[in-house]
Amino acid sequence: MQILVFNVGSSSLKFGVFDLEQADSRIFKGEFKQLRSSGCVLHYRHGGEQGITQQRAASACDLTSAALAVPAVLQEFGFTAIAAIGHRVVHGGDKFRAATLLDDAVVQQIAACSVLAPLHNPLALALINQSRQLWPTLPQVAVFDTAFHQTMPDYAYTYAVPHAWRERGVRRYGFHGTSHHYVALRAAAVLEKPLASLRLISCHLGNGASVCAIDHGQSVDTSMGMTPLEGLVMGSRSGDVDPGVFAFLSRELGLNAAQVEQQLNNHSGLQALAGTSDMQQLEQRAIVGESDAQLAIQLYAYRVRKYIGAYASVMGGVDALIFTGGIGENSATVRRRICERLQFMGLVLDDERNVNTSAADFTVRAIHSSDSRVQVLVTQTNEQYMIAREVQALLSKQVIAEPATHFDAPVLSLPAQVTIPVAVSARHVHLSQAAVEALFGAGHQLTLDHALSQPEGWAAKETLTLLGPKGQFNNVRVLGPTRSATQIEVSRTDTFTLGLDAPLRASGQLHNTPTVTLRGPAGSLTTDGLIVAARHIHMSPSDATRLLLNDGDYVDVNVQSGDRALAFNHCLVRVKASHVTEMHIDTDEANAAGIRYHATGELLTTTDRAIGSVAR
Repeated sequence: MQILVFNVGSSSLKFGVFDLEQADSRIFKGEFKQLRSSGCVLHYRHGGEQGITQQRAASACDLTSAALAVPAVLQEFGFTAIAAIGHRVVHGGDKFRAATLLDDAVVQQIAACSVLAPLHNPLALALINQSRQLWPTLPQVAVFDTAFHQTMPDYAYTYAVPHAWRERGVRRYGFHGTSHHYVALRAAAVLEKPLASLRLISCHLGNGASVCAIDHGQSVDTSMGMTPLEGLVMGSRSGDVDPGVFAFLSRELGLNAAQVEQQLNNHSGLQALAGTSDMQQLEQRAIVGESDAQLAIQLYAYRVRKYIGAYASVMGGVDALIFTGGIGENSATVRRRICERLQFMGLVLDDERNVNTSAADFTVRAIHSSDSRVQVLVTQTNEQYMIAREVQALLSKQVIAEPATHFDAPVLSLPAQVTIPVAVSARHVHLSQAAVEALFGAGHQLTLDHALSQPEGWAAKETLTLLGPKGQFNNVRVLGPTRSATQIEVSRTDTFTLGLDAPLRASGQLHNTPTVTLRGPAGSLTTDGLIVAARHIHMSPSDATRLLLNDGDYVDVNVQSGDRALAFNHCLVRVKASHVTEMHIDTDEANAAGIRYHATGELLTTTDRAIGSVAR
């Protein structure tokens, strides 16, 4: 399958052709650069990443004429079998959680998100409309920069602002999601560990820059906010500033909000500090003692380091730090300055490796020392490749029957009214055999009380007291059989009673979880393993096959109970031979949906699909 990928900018149009069956998958790379009334320059490379980049003058003078010129370029180099088209779209708001097939209704929804990205979405929409006219029979897919960050918890994406503002969409969305997702998958492949087992901090450092905390495969926080302006110092963007600057500049300089916003986006950052956004120039000027260049580099690195420290704290540690983007890939000076005060985390840079590393290709290079507890990696990002992968994953998994009417994700060709049972899971404990004996006595075996809906599990007669720093729960049910590690599952509300901040995790993901005390009739045990269990669906293989789902997929489920209805997004699908299909939610989620014991949910859409390995 040959996939054409578009990425439009304010004065350029990038495009590439990918054949994902090939190891060197980008078989053509093109860019119309410096679009102006007098024409532009076409940069292109044919023959994969090892091909020679060439350029020539072109007559395209704006986005429309550049798009119209693409079919002829593809024809010239023999690309006549394009099967699908992928479009990078910066902002999907909270409507789009994954790559989505384009139709008129989806285009309207993207247009509605333009108020959140007025500099970016209108350009993408113009190209999408042009592309749909040029290739009316091809499936075309939007891939959103914001989608990867839709897994952030509400306390990470919510701003403490008036409710009326939040209703209009004022919240953190995050950007560079395609890049952060790509390099996270690359890191997991190199570390030879599942992405779902790792705590990663991805630093996309270029003219635009952001940091992302990726906890067990999910974005849990990111430095960019409602717009790409928040966060790090960038080429021409200020990054974090006090919002009070708007009122101050209005009073002192007579600037209105639009003028301040324009200055913060286009005339701030490195450009404002030292007159250029080119980090290589700044490094050369800093060497000869120019104080403004020295300040700019120091401030840039300081802001990144501050976010890294914050995100390590958010995740309770970090397994690997990843540098990507033009500066992250190529500036050893910036990487060293960022890492030089992170030894407290166990991060130790190898200066020789760092100096001798640049991401000239897509190899992942390690620049940490042998005694570093945190691995430090450098790799070139490949957002176009990731877009092509998302297009392929979407189109190979579903058959589109009708225009999309639900905008959280692409619509599956499912049987009408696919319903599954929904059960409420109260707080409970899974024990190891060693824990059973510590709490109930040497040689004790758990005793069956009653069966559960899942054949592999059952409720034991044994109960425990669960104690935290602030409170406790009595008569907490133990579930059998025993496991290799003790796991305690509570709701978010329960964590406030206990006085502990438990992470939201899939079952079995117990690394770096808080400790809690269990009290039984024979003694007490202090153990880690306290989690808020992520909503999930146990599914039989036969149902998974019928619904075109795989283990590890995520779906949306609409639950109707009495006079309440609630859509639960991002529900993890767990497929196993012993499973009976049933969705499990905790008591907080059940209360929100008005469910007492059980209900029925309608399977709506696929919201994401894990991509297990990444190649060029």
